[in-house]
Amino acid sequence: MAKKAAKAHTHAETNVGEIFSKSERFIESYRNHVFIAVAALILIVIAVLGIRHYYYLPKEKEAQGAIFPGENYLATQQWELALNGDGKDYVGFLGIIEDYGVTKTAKLARAYAGICYYHLNKPEEALEYLKKFDANDKVVTPLIKGLMGDCYVDLGKVAEGIKYFNKAASEANSDFFSPIYLKKAGIAYESIFDYPNAIKMYQTIKNKYPNSQEAGDIDKYIDRAGLETK
Repeated sequence: MAKKAAKAHTHAETNVGEIFSKSERFIESYRNHVFIAVAALILIVIAVLGIRHYYYLPKEKEAQGAIFPGENYLATQQWELALNGDGKDYVGFLGIIEDYGVTKTAKLARAYAGICYYHLNKPEEALEYLKKFDANDKVVTPLIKGLMGDCYVDLGKVAEGIKYFNKAASEANSDFFSPIYLKKAGIAYESIFDYPNAIKMYQTIKNKYPNSQEAGDIDKYIDRAGLETK
């Protein structure tokens, strides 16, 4: 019995030795490949960090300075100037998008450009830029989706507009913003003669957001839509 155990032990040692030997031969055979792969990975990391430090961050700072006049034009509802620039020191949101496309500021400029186009009665152009805006901000993102709803309604695509109003209301999850978009959805439903869904939107405002400004006269909207269902 002891001889069998010793034999099995020796056999196991032999197998382990063969495994390690094969591993050593594999590593030896592919040593250069491994070193090249590691070196390439290190170079990629260094390149990424270098691009971020020496290109992206300075570009971002430059873009933030460039967009500031446009934000002032936006606040004062000078849509054309905000969008296209003043021909002097400010290049406009469109210029910022072109010049600083890799930055977060350029992403914000896309949202601003969409707002300007909407107020210039160009909903198709507005949608083009609003769709390119990508952020997970709980305030800005619902506002952009709500504006996209307005664009679709203006283009006669009411069902699509309602979809975005509902998204905006849901994502905002706000006593201030959500009732605004629910009311827009209700009015849009009325425009396509879908009065039961209009009433549903208005009732949601009344029940879920009773202290909102929209709830103040919401019974008037409920009664109006209700009359059409009789």
